[in-house]
This record gives sequence, structure tokens and C-alpha cells, in this order.
Amino acid sequence: MTKMTCHCGQIEVRIFKQPDHINECNCTLCNKTGARWSYFHPSDVRVDGVTTGYCRQDKDDPGAEVHFCPGCGSTTHFNLTASAISRFGNSLMGVNMWLADEAYLAGMELRYPDGRAWSGEGEFGHVRGARVIGRTDVLG
Repeated sequence: MTKMTCHCGQIEVRIFKQPDHINECNCTLCNKTGARWSYFHPSDVRVDGVTTGYCRQDKDDPGAEVHFCPGCGSTTHFNLTASAISRFGNSLMGVNMWLADEAYLAGMELRYPDGRAWSGEGEFGHVRGARVIGRTDVLG
């Protein structure tokens, strides 16, 4: 179990599973909320504290509601919206890994999906090769 907090400590996020990887997406939402996402089943995450949610206004049917601390403004996590849950089930939650201690992140794969160019269908392209946090080389 790993415990993370927002900057002011009002929100605590616990993850009960090691993430498979971390995504640093370049889409406007991820970029402007300052998030590096890892994805989990909601049962593998516990959020304590009251957050404020935001759904992007530039999409007719946004798939995620991003949450942040009302005190310090740190982005903490996202949940799928009701319409996304109806399509895919309640199977995915994102946690902002910028909240994690740097030592915890060492050795994890950091990927760079091209969210700006993604159509919303199929797999992401990537803007550059992945790297392992704590190393300087780029993976294949």
C-alpha cells in the first residue's frame, strides 16, 4: 500500500496495487491539470477527504471527472463519468502519480501518449519513447 497526499494534506490517496506504468499525456486536460496518470480498478484505490470535480466542457460526453483539492488545488484522481460507466463498467480510475514520493516511482515505466492527436478510438500513439524513472536512457 502506498499513501500519497495533496500539497496541503487535506486529501489522502492510497493505492493498494503497484501501477503497471505511468502516462504523461499531452492532451489539454492532462497538461493543464498537471497530471501523470496511473490506472487502477476503483477497488484498488481509497480517497479520503472532500474533493472538487471537473468535467471538461469541450466534449459533448466527457469520459472522466477530474478531482482536485479545494484547499491547495492539487489534482488527485479521476473517476469515469456515469455515461462512461454505462459503456465500460466501473472498471477504471486514474491517480495522479505526481503526488507520489519520488523514491516510490523509481524503476517505473513512464510513457508519453499523444492525447492531442488521439481520436478517442483505438490505441494512443506516443510523442516519444518511454523511459524508466530514475534512469536516463529511453526504452525501445
